[in-house]
Amino acid sequence: MSSSPTHTSTVTSADGTRIDFDRQGSGPVVVLICAGPTERSSHAELAALLADTRTVVNYDRRGRGTSGDTQPFHVDREVEDLMAVAEAVTAGDSAGVSLFGNSGGAFIAFRAAAAGMPIHRLTLWEPPFAAGSGGPEVPSDYQLRQAALAQHDRNGDMVELFLGAAVGMPPEVIAGLRQSPYWGFIENAANPALVYDAAQAGDFDVPVERVARVTCPTLVLDGGTTPWLTRAADRVAELIPGGSRRTLAGQPHNVDSGALAPALAEFLVAQNGAGS
Repeated sequence: MSSSPTHTSTVTSADGTRIDFDRQGSGPVVVLICAGPTERSSHAELAALLADTRTVVNYDRRGRGTSGDTQPFHVDREVEDLMAVAEAVTAGDSAGVSLFGNSGGAFIAFRAAAAGMPIHRLTLWEPPFAAGSGGPEVPSDYQLRQAALAQHDRNGDMVELFLGAAVGMPPEVIAGLRQSPYWGFIENAANPALVYDAAQAGDFDVPVERVARVTCPTLVLDGGTTPWLTRAADRVAELIPGGSRRTLAGQPHNVDSGALAPALAEFLVAQNGAGS
């Protein structure tokens, strides 16, 4: 694990929102995009493991952690946030930036590619496109229900709706999670994160036109423990020109950083000497 210091910085996005990020290491840049009810602390261990060979940028998406949350929200604002972070780290020359999209972080990565963001390499962990992959049938009013719960600060119910409707967990498993120390962390991060992720996900089907706009080398990873996520990963990789697949056998959706980091490093190492 890298012993290089972590520097915390702030950038102002296009609509005036403050976005906070940590920067660690040196060399080619990779930006980590978190998902679900999490913020940048969820990627702290992964960032430290990757920082021996590159500059790792770990940021709080708007409405998460210490970043701001200018209203009204629109899905494009998160692409602007990502671009602002990349430009700040590269002094305005972001053509050599690689991205790692963890789960729903893929939603933003694909929107960024469609918006013309130059991406050197893209790595995705289990993009959660349930529709067409045999995953849970997410209700058509899922986003509206999350927004209504958020309006009344019912964070625990937001997490329960997310885990049941979007992840497909049985009620008894969710009930057990409510008693675990992990629940407090995800409950605190739920509002507005789960509303914004629902907006990014849309109908939870693969956005074919956006995915087709990805022209950089792309690695789609899964753990092989959730069949519908494996099928979703297969679909995404097949749609991306130059897309490739790898399974980290036995890893759950909440992947262990120690298992994930070597796979990311191996794929990203091709950046070195590639003129970026």
